[in-house]
Amino acid sequence: MTRTVLAIALAVFGPLAVRGGEPLPERGYELLVSKPYLPAEFDEELFDDLWKVWPQEMREKAATATKAERRKTAFSRYGFVERPGHDADDPTGPPLSYVQTKEGWATNCFLCHGGKVAGRVIPGLPNSHVAMKTLADDIRWTRLLSGKGLRPSDVGNMSFHLGGSDGTTNAVGFGVAFAAMRNADMSLKPYRPIDFDHHDMDAPPWWHAKKKEMLYLDGHAPKTHRPLMTFTLAPDTSPRDLTDWEEDFRHVLAYIESLEPPAYPWEIDETRAARGRVLFEANCAKCHGTYGEVETYPEMMVPLDDVGTDPVRLTSLTPKHRSWLKEGWMSRYGKDPVVLDPKGYVAPPLDGIWATAPYLHNGSVPTLWHLLNPDDRPKVWKRTEDGYDQDRVGLEIETFDSLPLTSSPRDYFDTTKHGKSAGGHDYPDVLDENEKRDVLEYLKSL
Repeated sequence: MTRTVLAIALAVFGPLAVRGGEPLPERGYELLVSKPYLPAEFDEELFDDLWKVWPQEMREKAATATKAERRKTAFSRYGFVERPGHDADDPTGPPLSYVQTKEGWATNCFLCHGGKVAGRVIPGLPNSHVAMKTLADDIRWTRLLSGKGLRPSDVGNMSFHLGGSDGTTNAVGFGVAFAAMRNADMSLKPYRPIDFDHHDMDAPPWWHAKKKEMLYLDGHAPKTHRPLMTFTLAPDTSPRDLTDWEEDFRHVLAYIESLEPPAYPWEIDETRAARGRVLFEANCAKCHGTYGEVETYPEMMVPLDDVGTDPVRLTSLTPKHRSWLKEGWMSRYGKDPVVLDPKGYVAPPLDGIWATAPYLHNGSVPTLWHLLNPDDRPKVWKRTEDGYDQDRVGLEIETFDSLPLTSSPRDYFDTTKHGKSAGGHDYPDVLDENEKRDVLEYLKSL
C-alpha cells in the first residue's frame, strides 16, 4: 500500500480499516509523536527562556549564542533527543519526547523510551540521558522569574522523587501515584498519599517486549495495551478518554513489538565471538535464552536471593500496590493475569545489549565488562554524553572513590545510595578472564 493510499484510508475509514483491522505499527509511532495523552507541561516560549536560570558559566555562553546553539545545549542538559528527520538547523519544535499542542509541549512515552547511543538517536532505546529533576527545577525557576506563577505540577515536582541520577526515572512511583487517584473503574477519587519506597530505575528497551508474555522487570503485568495506558492517568484523563484511546494503544503496542534491536556498528572479532557463543550457551542461556537462527527465551523469574541485585525495585511494590492492577479496568478486572507477589526479577532478553548501557534494572553498571567483572564495578561514576567504550562495551566513564563535592550531584551515579547498588549478578565469576573476553565479544553480536 502506498503512503498516499494509506493516508487516505486512515483519514476516511479510520486506522482499523487498514490491513483487515489489525493494529498498525506505523500508526502507533504516528500517534505517539502527534497525539497528546497528557496535558502540556510548558510551551516553546518558556523552553527558549530556560537558559536564563542555568548555572552562571552556561548562562553567560547562552546569552551570546544563537537560538539553535541554545537549543542544542538545552537538549544536552535535559536529556532530549531530536526527532528522526528533524532539520538540525531548525531551532523550533518539540524533541522526540514531546507532542506539540495548542497549549504547549505534552510529554509522550519517548521521554523515557527514546534515547541515543554514541550520538545516534534510536526510538525504543532507553533514554539514559533524561534529566527530569533538572528540567522540573529549571521550569519552576523560570516561571517564578517571569512572574507567571507556578502550576500545581510545578509544586508537586518539588517533593516527588524524579530521579537521583540523570538517566534514571522513578517510573514505578509515577504509576503508584496515578493509581492512588483512581477507583477500579478508573473514575477519580480523592488523592491520599500512599506509602511507597521511591527509587531510581533504568527503562528496558522496547524491542524486548516481543519476546515476553508479561511486562515489567518483575513480570507482574499482562502484556496488553491497557497497562501501557497507566502513564496517561493525569487528573484530567477521564474513564471515557481511556476507552476512546484503547484502539490507539493497540497500535502503540504493535509499534513496540515491531521494533528490532540495532546492530553493533563496529568490528567484531568473529573468532572470539564464536568461542564466546559456546560459553554463553553453556552458562547464560538458561536464563537469557539463545540467539541466532534458532532463538529461545525462557522468560525466567530469578529469585532475589539468587540474583542478589538491588532489592528496592522489587520490594517497593507490595501485593497491595499490585492488586490495583488485578482488581481494576487495566487487567479487565482480573481476566488478564497479574502476579501479586513476584519473588525476583525476570532475566531479560539480550538483543541489542551493546546499545542499552547502563546495566542492571537500576542502571548501576556502566559497561558489559563491569557486568562480567563484579569485583571491578565502580563505586561512583560519571559518563560522557556521546562517548562509547568499544573495549568494555558501554558508556565512556570517569570513576571516583566517593561522590565529589559538586553543585550537580545528579551528573554522577553513586552506587552507595538507596536503591542504587551495583552488587549481585555474580554468575560470570565462574569464567576466567579470557573466557569473559570471549563472551563480551559474543554479546556485541546479539
